[in-house]
Amino acid sequence: MNSKISVPSRSKTALDFVEGDLVVGRHAVINGTGTPPTVKVSGRIYCEGHDTFECNLSAENLEAEDNVTVHGDLEIKNSVEVEDGRLEVYGKMTAKRVDVDAALYVTKDLAVEEVDVGGSLRVDGSVKAEDADVGGSFKAKGEVEADKIDVGGSVSIESKVDIEKLDVGGTAKVGGGKIREVDVGGSFESKDSLEFEQISVGGVVRLTNKNKGGSIEVGGSFKVEGDLEFKDIDVGGKVEITGSGEGYEINVGGEVKIGKSLELSGNLEVGGKVEVDEEVLAKNIEVGGVLRSQKATAEEHVKVGGSIITVEGATAHLVEIGRRGEARGPIKADQVVIGRDAHVEDVYGKKVLLRRGAHAENVYGEDITIEPNCHISGEVQYTGELRMNEHVSLAKEPHKVDTLPF
Repeated sequence: MNSKISVPSRSKTALDFVEGDLVVGRHAVINGTGTPPTVKVSGRIYCEGHDTFECNLSAENLEAEDNVTVHGDLEIKNSVEVEDGRLEVYGKMTAKRVDVDAALYVTKDLAVEEVDVGGSLRVDGSVKAEDADVGGSFKAKGEVEADKIDVGGSVSIESKVDIEKLDVGGTAKVGGGKIREVDVGGSFESKDSLEFEQISVGGVVRLTNKNKGGSIEVGGSFKVEGDLEFKDIDVGGKVEITGSGEGYEINVGGEVKIGKSLELSGNLEVGGKVEVDEEVLAKNIEVGGVLRSQKATAEEHVKVGGSIITVEGATAHLVEIGRRGEARGPIKADQVVIGRDAHVEDVYGKKVLLRRGAHAENVYGEDITIEPNCHISGEVQYTGELRMNEHVSLAKEPHKVDTLPF
């Protein structure tokens, strides 16, 4: 038959080894023996609440109705359950399953299989867990390794992480590392390099240093202070990468700003403005407003509703400038379409179309079509056919040549 030792409420008791169960009344203090002071219980510990252990403590299970404080290490073989209060451990803590209603605070390392805290979880050391479920906030100073972390409020981890899935309702901050899947309702921030497969955030994302990952979906803004390798980016507002960006595809409703180069094997689609300090390369480039870069190159087409501003030019199979658009820097393409009332500089193409009212400096092409009310301030050279309305203003007579200057 399993034995039991009971400690009266509001008492102070010194213990060493308990064969069987330990029942502790309310507001009791338990002291250990030895160096360091230690209490070992072979069975279960049951606390009525507001109890303090001034020692290292170990047992099969720990159950409490209210607050429990342990000034030492806590080692529980199976489960810890605090029904209505909080558990504070001033040392390291190990257990298989932990269920605390209000809050769990551990000053050193926490190692568990499952931890469920209704309020807040705070660990000043490292955390190893398979599954962490926290209703309020989760804070850790050391490294965190977990399969799944699910937090209703906020997460703050100062060191590196290795997490399969991070699911947070509010805000999350980590110190870098690896997260396979990030799902955050508000904002997400990594203070150092991050590897990931998927980021889905409702508000704002900030990454730092060299980052490598897969899909990125952000409702607000996405900023990287450094470099980024990725699969695809889908952002409702603004994307800013201070270094270089390399990936498959970008789809942004607002603006894209890249501090160095941007290289995509797929499409770049932006509703507003694109600014790339060096070269931008993509399969297709479609910009509703302004495209500004040192050089813009697309495998298939570049279509811009507003302005293309480059130094070395825009090159593609098709380059199209929208109505009342503008191009600073040369345009080089198999097919060039300049919209109505648009203003461009030099145009080089196999087939060139200037729609009604367009302005250009020099036009060079195999076949050129110039609609009425266009103005050419430089020269027109062609090798094939020139179709031109009589209501066109030319600074020089067009010339048919054998070869074009490109």
